[in-house]
Amino acid sequence: MRYSDAIRSEQELEELLSTPSPALIEMMKRLDGDLMILGIAGKMGLTMGRRAARAIELAGVKKKVVGVSRFSKPADREKLEAWGIETIPCDLLDREQVRKLPRVANVVFMAGRKFGTDGSEELTWAMNTLVPGNVVEHFKASRIVAFSTGCVYPLVGPETGGCTEAVLPAPVGEYSQSCLGRERIFQHGAKAFGTKVLLFRLNYAIDLRYGVLHDIARQVWNNEPVTDSVGHFNVIWQGDANDAALRSLELAASPAAVLNVTGPETASLRSIAEQLGKLMGREVRYAHDGLGSGSCYLNNAAKMADLFGYPSVPLARMIRWQAEWFKNGGSSLGKPTHFEVNNGKF
Repeated sequence: MRYSDAIRSEQELEELLSTPSPALIEMMKRLDGDLMILGIAGKMGLTMGRRAARAIELAGVKKKVVGVSRFSKPADREKLEAWGIETIPCDLLDREQVRKLPRVANVVFMAGRKFGTDGSEELTWAMNTLVPGNVVEHFKASRIVAFSTGCVYPLVGPETGGCTEAVLPAPVGEYSQSCLGRERIFQHGAKAFGTKVLLFRLNYAIDLRYGVLHDIARQVWNNEPVTDSVGHFNVIWQGDANDAALRSLELAASPAAVLNVTGPETASLRSIAEQLGKLMGREVRYAHDGLGSGSCYLNNAAKMADLFGYPSVPLARMIRWQAEWFKNGGSSLGKPTHFEVNNGKF
């Protein structure tokens, strides 16, 4: 695919984020059964649903894509249905509501809670452990790709190259601990019921309206000091992350498989902030000394690259797109990632 130097509208952005790869189209020809996306109304789910529907259409096969959410924003449901995606309102915390959902062969689980954990820990634990229990019991005969996070790994320095799937979890703080709890529930289901599961450990998806690059660029653009408590991170274009999630349905296994999902680079906050400043014509200042902490959430996604190839959108292009997005007055979802947090308090 050839990419332009700038993305100038939300329509163009969503079109790009939902364009399926040739490999995903081919997979849809092989994959049996319908697809359900649980938590589809989140930041990534809308374009994932559209990407899946487009891949199915281009594959020339007949499958349904079903999106499940509470749909607190009616516009999200309307958008999905306009794209040919069937929608079902459901509170996944309610076991009886989950039991009424149609059983399908393929499930992508995206529900969860992160921000606001500090002070409401009980709700985060409920969302991140009780909901998976409801889901894996009801969809025990399905393939399940369960979204997780690299925050289950220990904090490491950039010299390590990031944590591989072989590194044992050592979550910091209650949010990360609850995410490991979510994984353990799915792992239990995989063993107890023989459910095929893949744990999708993602750090961090980039959509120009939110994400780590958006957070840094916003501070640079507004002449604010760049928060530099964390010096390094990993990012991946959201379209590539969604493509990998859908293709991971074929990797689901019992016992549960694990896959790190991110870009190949260990990105330097200082380097990226300086690049954004140059592209946007802004001087860069830092909240501290510009060096950042040695303790970071870093994933090594070599296994993903071996399975699926390198992401289609490299880091340098994401940086250029992000700079142009702000220069052209692009919108924001108003949802900071808090990637700079390394004490477990979200």
